Amino acid sequence: MASLLKIVFVCVVASVAALPSQPKSTFYDYPFNFVDRENWGARPPNGFTPLSLPVPYVVVHHSYIPPDCETTAACERSMRVMQDMHQINNGWVDIGYNFAVGGEGSVFEGRGWNAVGAHATTFNVKSIGICMIGDFVGKLPPAAQIQSLKDLIAAGVEQGYIRPDYKLIGHRQVSATECPGQALFDEISTWDHFSLI
Repeated sequence: MASLLKIVFVCVVASVAALPSQPKSTFYDYPFNFVDRENWGARPPNGFTPLSLPVPYVVVHHSYIPPDCETTAACERSMRVMQDMHQINNGWVDIGYNFAVGGEGSVFEGRGWNAVGAHATTFNVKSIGICMIGDFVGKLPPAAQIQSLKDLIAAGVEQGYIRPDYKLIGHRQVSATECPGQALFDEISTWDHFSLI
């Protein structure tokens, strides 16, 4: 009986050891507060198109509406408002952005790393779209929000979702819009990887 238990134990251990490793992002230690879909109260998407990874572009947006949010709870509400606007009003399958960054520095999962977004028409299939929650036409986002944007992009590169030689662009470069706001656009235009396309 003891030898039978030993064989069963060895088989279970061997089976567990043979399981494929989890994607790095499952247990990735982000340097900011990461709020997944469940925790901000997202509805399920109505569809999913896989993104071909790693992507060559990162597109930066601002929400304009909803306005700036300064607490995690307020930013969670903003995420739900954006999902309503995109999914119910626009008829999209989900919130348009892959991620959004709140004023207090939290990063909120939108469609995530693996799904094609709906944020920059012809660039959706080759980019990660990141929305800075707020209106940044005449002012910069808070320092914590800017730092989390930088850290999120770096995490995407490290995990293999964004190419190391990615190009950083503002939404206005690929659509007729003032997004991501003049102040934010002026800021990102000084960063490494910024591209005139």
